[in-house]
Amino acid sequence: MLKVAVHGALGRMGRRLVALVAGAGDLELAAAVEAPGTPGIGSPVKGVIPQAPDGVILSEHYTGGADVVIDFSFHTASAALAREVAETRTPLVIGTTGFAAEELRAIDAASQKIALLIAPNMSVGANVLFDIAAETASLLGADFDVEIIEAHHRFKKDAPSGTALEVARRIRDARGLGEEAFIFGRHGHTGERPPDQIAIHAVRAGDIVGDHTVLFSCLGERLELTHRAHTRDAFALGALRAARFLAGRPPGKYTYKDVLKAT
Repeated sequence: MLKVAVHGALGRMGRRLVALVAGAGDLELAAAVEAPGTPGIGSPVKGVIPQAPDGVILSEHYTGGADVVIDFSFHTASAALAREVAETRTPLVIGTTGFAAEELRAIDAASQKIALLIAPNMSVGANVLFDIAAETASLLGADFDVEIIEAHHRFKKDAPSGTALEVARRIRDARGLGEEAFIFGRHGHTGERPPDQIAIHAVRAGDIVGDHTVLFSCLGERLELTHRAHTRDAFALGALRAARFLAGRPPGKYTYKDVLKAT
């Protein structure tokens, strides 16, 4: 039985993770963690999430006892968690996005002590999209313009999404371009579109779970690659797949591609 701790347990993603862990035959909820001061700290998680098992108390810090920790919280909290988890030598899966450079450095430092996997999107389909988009960009060549459109719910705090940025980076590398190729939306008299531009557009509306479309277009035709997450279970189930992969691995920084290759 794989013991799982969920960090950010009362968030939209955390609640689904707690429920799915509780319903899986090979997983056990070992801990549920939330930010200090969160209502319910010190009380049974079951009082907030009915699917949670008896006996698990909502806590402010992870202190050990799990085979793997899954984090869906906030970028500042994730960086602090990485330091805590490194001290307990517990593998860590991070599905949070929006990190600053110094926060990524803290996460990299933790990977020297523990097995750590960080991905901008935890759904299996989106991770396949990364590779397909890069290969498509390489095959189509510079005649095809690239536009990336992402849409999420009104509550998402960062833009563009980490997934859209990762798609853009993969296409940039496949085309041999630099960071200057990126443009985020357009406004005013922009002139004609330069050939080496990778444009990223962010939509925030309602309860959209997560849509990403990569549009390749030249004079005469276009090709579109689209991934849509129907529910948050796409991310939660992908994170659990990553957790099963990561548990017991030696220290190091892993990617979701490692998960796809192994399972």
